[in-house]
Amino acid sequence: MFENNSFADVILPLALPQLFTYGIPDEFTDYCVAGKRVVVQFGKKKLYSALVRNVHKNQPKFYETKDIISIIDTEPIITDNQFKFWEWIAEYYMCTIGEVFKAAIPSGLKLESETLIYLNNDIENYDTYGDFSEKELIIINNLKFTNPLKISEINKFLDQKSSLNILNNLIEREIVTVEEKIRNTYKVKTEKYIKLNENIKTEEDLKNIFDKLSKAPKQISLLINYIQFSELNIENPTSKIIEITKADLLKKTDTSSSAIDSLIEKNVFSLYEKEIGRILDKELQIQNVNSLSEAQNSALEQIRSNFEQHKNVLLFGVTSSGKTEIYIHLIKETIDKGKQVLYLLPEIAITSQIINRLKNIFGNIVGVYHSKFSDAERVEIWNNINKKQFEKEPYKIILGVRSSVFLPFNNLGLIIIDEEHEATYKQHDPAPRYNARDAALVLGNLQNANILLGTATPSLETYFNVKINKFALVELNQRHQNIQMPEIILSDVKEARRKKLMKSIFTPTLLHNIKETLDNNEQVILFQNRRGFSPYMECTVCSWIPKCENCDVSLTYHKNINELVCHYCGYRMPSPSGCLACGDTSLQTVGFGTEKIEEEIKMFFSEAKVARMDHDTTKGKHSHEKIITDFEQHKIDILIGTQMVSKGLDFENVRVVGILNADNLLNFPDFRAYERSYQLMVQVSGRAGRKGKQGKVIIQTADVENPIIKSVVKNDYTGMAKNQLIERKNFKYPPYFRLIKITVKHKNKLKVEKAADILADFLKQVFAERVLGPEFPIINRIQTWYMKDILIKIEKEKSIKAAREIIINGIGRMKNITEYSGIQININVDPN
Repeated sequence: MFENNSFADVILPLALPQLFTYGIPDEFTDYCVAGKRVVVQFGKKKLYSALVRNVHKNQPKFYETKDIISIIDTEPIITDNQFKFWEWIAEYYMCTIGEVFKAAIPSGLKLESETLIYLNNDIENYDTYGDFSEKELIIINNLKFTNPLKISEINKFLDQKSSLNILNNLIEREIVTVEEKIRNTYKVKTEKYIKLNENIKTEEDLKNIFDKLSKAPKQISLLINYIQFSELNIENPTSKIIEITKADLLKKTDTSSSAIDSLIEKNVFSLYEKEIGRILDKELQIQNVNSLSEAQNSALEQIRSNFEQHKNVLLFGVTSSGKTEIYIHLIKETIDKGKQVLYLLPEIAITSQIINRLKNIFGNIVGVYHSKFSDAERVEIWNNINKKQFEKEPYKIILGVRSSVFLPFNNLGLIIIDEEHEATYKQHDPAPRYNARDAALVLGNLQNANILLGTATPSLETYFNVKINKFALVELNQRHQNIQMPEIILSDVKEARRKKLMKSIFTPTLLHNIKETLDNNEQVILFQNRRGFSPYMECTVCSWIPKCENCDVSLTYHKNINELVCHYCGYRMPSPSGCLACGDTSLQTVGFGTEKIEEEIKMFFSEAKVARMDHDTTKGKHSHEKIITDFEQHKIDILIGTQMVSKGLDFENVRVVGILNADNLLNFPDFRAYERSYQLMVQVSGRAGRKGKQGKVIIQTADVENPIIKSVVKNDYTGMAKNQLIERKNFKYPPYFRLIKITVKHKNKLKVEKAADILADFLKQVFAERVLGPEFPIINRIQTWYMKDILIKIEKEKSIKAAREIIINGIGRMKNITEYSGIQININVDPN
């Protein structure tokens, strides 16, 4: 065995706390470099595609290295800046670099190990090996015809989820063997093209072909059509011909595939394949960039000026002030300098409107990146930015949700973080539990890019950064074209109920304004941040409430499918006809969601066209876009939605917005509840009256004196922020303190309690009164896992790196106790 002279430290796509060193065989020495994917064996048999982080000459002292099996890439797919970014994510959010690798790379670029089952061909007579069960015989007989088989294929013909027990018996008796092979999940999409065979070089050659085909008129017709469509000029070999696909030739000539196949066999045509993209470019009518108003121009100048001193600028503009137009001007200036732009959005729901606006101005240099794209499509976008698709013009503008911060930018000039206050920028599960807004600030610093954060309702963290001069501030206090801010009307639900004026879930004020709006051929948005028909059902006799079998939550009633559904794990059951506790048939629904609003509003306005926009109606790839387009084209009169309808959507004809249950937002047990409630109500209010006359917002509430509701009525963000910051400082919450939430999980409740106590006791020895808990969260069991939380509050100036070392040490100590080795621990830095 030859000794290696060179070694590579690689990142494996696993939750492991370190890099692993592999030997570089001599034949790979010259082209094994950082950023390339390599195939390595980890453990006894498993193969993985890993990423080379470092190449060096230092042989590990404490273990014998395995060799890299093969190198996948000809060029690195990860840059040094990306690695630095990943390492910051791993350190700050207290996860492993392998977990960042798994999150950052599209699945199509992560090659997977696939287990193959082989029949032992050395065995001639299986009868000598004793009796086999019926299922073992099925496996053996199938392997005789198809050798090897994937485990998934064996599971399929056995019609069961797992065949591992049966396979283990066959492996122990050496009837079958197991082998791991690397499987590439991404396949290049190609299309078949037709061209004239290279042997046909002159007009005489072509004439001879026609003579030979004299008894095949269809083939002659096909050849003539090919010459016409391709604009072939055989007398001038340097003339350019139009490439034509086999499919297009068949379509244009209305002939059969067999005619083409015959001409290929006769060496008249040649068939070749070309890689084509899955993401098709559209023919676009490019528009000019709109001119800006005086207020917008002033804001743009201030942003440019601030970028000279600050890399980070907050554009604090009221709803409908025209922030997007300012973004577009900055984007144009950036790409004119030859740099790239990342335009971050918090939700897929917003992208369709923005995509159309940007593509109509910048054309097909705008790329889109989000989870509704297939793995293969995301690989193509990655390759395009990484300059691996040379035929297609590279994307200069990427519009994406949080995962787009991981794309392989090499010349980033501007990052726009639209609706920067949104909680959906935070990744919850799995790790890394990063906030894309905060990560983008680090990315911008690594790439030396300017960063513009835009919103009408800044997060308190961002507002605080302005106050301490970490971010520059540019304000835009008037709506575009001087349109008035919407009139906000409070509708007292408590008073309406007392006077028995409520019509189902609607106050007379809201119904009157909806009717007036529809009579004027204008549109309405109704907001309720809860999907389904009703949050739960309840027995009127014994108060029994149907609950999820796997989670500590009540089941939400969905009337359209007549089922009770858990919104945490997906468990569902048919709607019961009676109480399963006492047997009484008097079950009632309690509360209301978007589905109930949809049903009820149709009873009051039967002629109106009503649609719903929530998680249940937007599961398809283009479902968001269809609903938004239909509403834009006034195919919908009343749009009912969750917070999806609050985020940056621009509709010309919306006159009334109804917030049906403001109290549901305010009375949530969370230190951010008032901030979030203000943001949601202001944002959804901003959808009203964006063009033409002033809009109206009807807020239904039982607490008209609530200070947050009063702030919304006055559009007083500064007053709200000032009061909330005083509270945050007094009670040691962000932005003055950093929060780290540690969640201890196990399917045994007693184990969770004991393990959480051990870990908390250790942490209290170091962090003292900064540690709160452990406590069970409001929902303490999800998907059969019990949970207990420990919260650590750390001063902002304290080192997160030092805190990480202490926390990891504490978790390691607790897990070293055999009884708690199976406990799961989630660390969430800056939870929201």
